[in-house]
Amino acid sequence: MAEKHGSSITRKSFFCLFMATTMLFVSSWLFVLRSTSRPNFFDRTLFPNEKLLTIFNNGHSESSSQSNVESSNGSSRAILANNEKDHEEGEGEEPPKREVGFQDKDGAANCNGNFKEPLKVFMYDLDPEFHFGLLGWKPEGGSSVWPDIRTRIPSYPGGLNLQHSIEYWLTLDLLASEFSDNPNNRAAIRVQNSSEADLIFVPFFSSLSYNRFSKVNPHQKKNRNKVLQAKLVRFLTAQKEWKRSGGRDHIVMAHHPNSMLDARMQLWPAMFILSDFGRYPINIANVDKDVIAPYKHVIKSYVNDTSDFDSRKTLLFFQGAIYRKDGGYARQELYYLLRGEKDVHFSFGSVQKDGVNKASQGMHSSKFCLNIAGDTPSSNRLFDAIASHCVPVIISDEIELPYEDVLDYSQFSIFVRTSDALKERFLVNLVRSIKKEEWTRMWEKLKEVESSFEFQYPSKEGDAVQMIWQAVARKAPAVKMKINKSRRFSRSVPRKERGLRTIPSPSNFW
Repeated sequence: MAEKHGSSITRKSFFCLFMATTMLFVSSWLFVLRSTSRPNFFDRTLFPNEKLLTIFNNGHSESSSQSNVESSNGSSRAILANNEKDHEEGEGEEPPKREVGFQDKDGAANCNGNFKEPLKVFMYDLDPEFHFGLLGWKPEGGSSVWPDIRTRIPSYPGGLNLQHSIEYWLTLDLLASEFSDNPNNRAAIRVQNSSEADLIFVPFFSSLSYNRFSKVNPHQKKNRNKVLQAKLVRFLTAQKEWKRSGGRDHIVMAHHPNSMLDARMQLWPAMFILSDFGRYPINIANVDKDVIAPYKHVIKSYVNDTSDFDSRKTLLFFQGAIYRKDGGYARQELYYLLRGEKDVHFSFGSVQKDGVNKASQGMHSSKFCLNIAGDTPSSNRLFDAIASHCVPVIISDEIELPYEDVLDYSQFSIFVRTSDALKERFLVNLVRSIKKEEWTRMWEKLKEVESSFEFQYPSKEGDAVQMIWQAVARKAPAVKMKINKSRRFSRSVPRKERGLRTIPSPSNFW
């Protein structure tokens, strides 16, 4: 009897629950029906738009329903996912203020988006010995640490020095921003008050310092490059701007892989601008906090390119150092695999004995150009290929590429894993399988993107200088967040224990 009584109670309970749920559903449905007769009952602006902004944070994208994302200090930067308006703008409604780049109708990244509000950068007035003094420039009368670029611009040395000259172009651009008639057409402007700045710029020409002053002269105990790095570390760590952020909001240029070898271990919290991460521990430099910038190409740009698939007679081109240390073993292996192919040019080359002109002619007349890892994952050869409209074939498993968060390299480059490239006839069969139509599409795309890799003064919209600043700007929100988080418990930490004392692991810093 007890079991029957219990079963009866259970059935009654389920029946009551079912009836209550049904009544609630019917009531809700009637409410919706009534609402449809009043079109203004819901404020439709509260619902997400169909086209969403993509917000880049630490290299990962996420969706947002906001049409304009800005923090109170102006440090947030949004990437438009579509260049069409989400809805008709109402009277008096302001459009989004920041556009770092956007995607076109085919979903491809358009890198030439404008900053309606430029990145605000504070630049230290370092002694000329750290920047233009390395070029032989001296202040006239000691009135300023900077040259008057409106009258004369100190020239940068040519040859291979040029490939790591980003420090020169970025510094010039900040100086020029002070004389700009329309600062809103710039990606970055210099501000004189560090408290107003999004980021702090360190104008040390570190690559030039390494290239020209890393040898010890007979009368020296240390080379000039080491001395300058030590002086820079002492200067920076003593500044109120460094102490305020622990260095996290500082921009340090170290584009040559061997530049800043001593200082990098002490300035690790800063945002480095690098060519790659090949000679850095992951806790010192990584894709989350640092920016990869292109090399300045050395060979001549292909102006008025009227070539086509048929007129470029060489299938695959490589000219450079073949025997390299570290990860460059693939070059010599590929040399032995490809040297017998009749339409493949694979030879040793250098800048000497008219090497640059020969490389220019070879790349301009080739369909595909090899970019193989050498001593480090990156090389200038990739950017020479882009300037030549020669489709790059990239064999470098650890390579990181400039502005890859907005630029799809697969549209104009071929990526091959090293293990596959070293298989018998794999590489040559792969490039032979790419027919005229597909090659022409990539060739056309190369001509579209080449301006993003051109360094020039004054800078222009969408060129390499502007693109680097935009890449830096996309890191700014993450920098701001890290600084704010680091201050959470600052009141509870004794003053003498504050500061950044140890080198972090990747997990507990970035």
